[in-house]
Amino acid sequence: MKKHFSLKYGHGALDIDLPAAQLLYDIKGRHAAAIDDVAAGYRRALDYPLDAPPLRQLIAPNHRVAIIVSDITRAWQRNDVTLPVLLDYLNDAGLPDDQVTIVIGVGAHRPNTESEFIELCSKEVCDRVRVVNHNAWDSDMTFLGKTGRGTEVAVNPIIARADRLILTGGVIYHYMAGFGGGRKSILPGAASLRTIQQNHLLALTDTIGGGTNPLSASGVTRGNPLHEDMMEVAAFVNPDFLINVVPNLDGALAGIFAGNWVSAWMDACQMVKRIYGVRIKERADIVIATAGGYPKDINLYQSQKTIDNACYAMKPGGTVIILAQCPLIQDPPEFFDWFQYEDLHSMEKAARDNFLISGWLAVKQLEYKQMGTIILVTEPENFDLARQAHVEPVGGIEEALELAYRCCGTPHPTITVMPQGANTLPIVA
Repeated sequence: MKKHFSLKYGHGALDIDLPAAQLLYDIKGRHAAAIDDVAAGYRRALDYPLDAPPLRQLIAPNHRVAIIVSDITRAWQRNDVTLPVLLDYLNDAGLPDDQVTIVIGVGAHRPNTESEFIELCSKEVCDRVRVVNHNAWDSDMTFLGKTGRGTEVAVNPIIARADRLILTGGVIYHYMAGFGGGRKSILPGAASLRTIQQNHLLALTDTIGGGTNPLSASGVTRGNPLHEDMMEVAAFVNPDFLINVVPNLDGALAGIFAGNWVSAWMDACQMVKRIYGVRIKERADIVIATAGGYPKDINLYQSQKTIDNACYAMKPGGTVIILAQCPLIQDPPEFFDWFQYEDLHSMEKAARDNFLISGWLAVKQLEYKQMGTIILVTEPENFDLARQAHVEPVGGIEEALELAYRCCGTPHPTITVMPQGANTLPIVA
């Protein structure tokens, strides 16, 4: 008896039938109803926020307002739908559009293009207000002080000089910071490269050879030094208001959380746990996971979140199959530069000497390789770069399954499927 799966891949899907007797888990997460009227729900959240007055009470007509928006890799947040509502709301509060600047919080990612501005924010919004990329390499940053761990806090001058700063974003599990959203709009979103580097160095252990810090992991905030330092950095800026969204299993918005930048975000994290934290009793020989299609599988750099989640469900020495089309696999190019190092120790040492997120991810990628075999279902033109990153590329899911069977060494391996691989976190009971 077979069970059919249709798994997202780019803008489409790949189909496979698996033997039901070998299926260990179908990790989907929990259902959460989509918000029927996003615009109405968004306005209600702005008027009835958590631990903050209604947003309209914080706005005066002469205020300079900065809004931080996530970059193209987070297009699932649907700012193209919500930002027009936010601008209309600010207009109703007496604020004209020419007092508003949208800062795309790209962190250390590449700058977004003009067409991506439109995809992210909508043409209407781009026509109404100024939209700019944050530039982490810009020398004109505003220095605010140092955190208790010594991170030098320097941020985009637009957000530092704003009379009101509004954070937007979305919350899902994050394999370094515990959860996305919230304070991540500030760091890495709108921080200087040096601030990002110093903070993200905390995602490695204290000594060379220790590898990545096990406390800097999905779902972990308490004791996670990277997250705790991020919170300190954001407190220097002290954002005036936050609106974060949480997607359901279908990618539709299921929760809108507005108000205080800490407590509203924490409520969003609780919803993420309820939807995407999935308890399992055992790990599988083979784990098949999709990043969830575009934009979550836009490149290997972003698809690594899926690899991370899938490895929690894999037996030691097992095999993970990742479905990721990666139309822009070469982004960011510095990610692949790290694989010039011959071994994990030399790569880790170099990452510590000149820390970049791409270096941490490369170290993490080699750690995944030590845990088991990583197979990537992707486009043929991506094969060379995939091999460079120590994954086994194949052109189809059936071919991937044949290879996985050979690697695991048993004719009847247990199989776990993760249709929401970028979001769902397997938690071993």
